[in-house]
Formats: sequence, C-alpha cells, structure tokens
Amino acid sequence: MIHVVLCDDHAILRRGIRDTLAEAADIIVTAEAGSYAELREQLRTAACDVLLLDINMPGRNGLEVLASVRETHPQIRVIMVSMYPEDQYALRCIKAGAAGYANKAGDPVLLIEAVRTVHGGRKYLTAEVAQMLADSLAQPAPPVLHESLSEREMQTLVKIAGGQRLTDIAQELMLSPKTVSVYRARVLEKLDMSSNAELTAYAIHNQLI
Repeated sequence: MIHVVLCDDHAILRRGIRDTLAEAADIIVTAEAGSYAELREQLRTAACDVLLLDINMPGRNGLEVLASVRETHPQIRVIMVSMYPEDQYALRCIKAGAAGYANKAGDPVLLIEAVRTVHGGRKYLTAEVAQMLADSLAQPAPPVLHESLSEREMQTLVKIAGGQRLTDIAQELMLSPKTVSVYRARVLEKLDMSSNAELTAYAIHNQLI
C-alpha cells in the first residue's frame, strides 16, 4: 500500500485529488494539510511514502518546504503540484529535488501514475518536462537575470507582475508589508530596474506570467 499525504490550501481541490486517488486499490490518503504548519504536524504521525505538495500557498514558499521535507524526511518522495505551466516551475522543482511535477489543470487520473512512478523510485516527468530537461542538458540556456532571485523574490516578482499590490501580496503570503517591500527592493536591484512597470514588462517578456 502506498501512503499519500496531501498539502493544498484549497479543500475542494484536496477532495478532488483524494477522490481520484481512491480509485486506486494500492493507494491510500493517510492525511491532509491546508497549510505548511499543518503539514509539519501531520508528518509527525501520519504514514507517508509520497507527498503531494502545492507549490504556491500562504506562508512559506513551496520549494522552501520541499527542501525542509527532504532534510527532515528524506524517505518521502515529493510531487510538486501547481497551477503554473510546466515551463515556469517544473525544472526548478526537479532540480530542487522533487520526484515529480504535476499541473492541476492536467488529467487528474495522471496523479495515480505519478504516485506509483515516484513510489517506485523513478522521477515522474510529463513528456513536456522530459523534453525541457533534455533540452537544458543538451543546450544549456544562457543565464537570465531572474535566475539570481531566491524563491521568495521570484514569487514576489510574479505577483507584482500579475498586478497585485504589496499589501495583498503580504496578506496572501502571510508576511508583513515591510518584508514584501524588502523583497521587492531586492528584485529591483538584482534585475537593475526601478519600477513595477519594468518588472511587469520583464515578466511578460520572459513568460513568467
């Protein structure tokens, strides 16, 4: 039996994933978490072979949590789940140690295949992600400015470019507005820009939004 824990702040999406996985006789959802704080508590007691982890939730960034889980529970195979297109975050997740990357907009039945694949010790890669990985190995892309950003800075850039105000970003990420302002200042400095308009134009040009 494959023991799975779900971590997503949307209860409806968790229910949909749970119902999908219930169709597989060899998979059981042992716990659910709506936040990273809840996830920490659940992993203390719940059996977990595979963790389905949403990359974008209030509080800590998903890749930061991935690193934490890999350190404290190295035996757990983590599949990052996101609404972001594969070309934005998939390679970042795989290179950060995720066992797989699944898009919420994709066929939910593929999650069963993903869980079985990573539980068997292999990486779960869609055809698109496999091609991107192959391309990156064959022809390393020239470095881009936003590769110097931390995950939190990257998150701030995407949200600003998406039209969100700093106060809204702070509330969504469960940070203080002052902290978000610091992240914004770092992004502007690293990208050598001076305004949100420039950040937005950059994000659009680089297909970050």
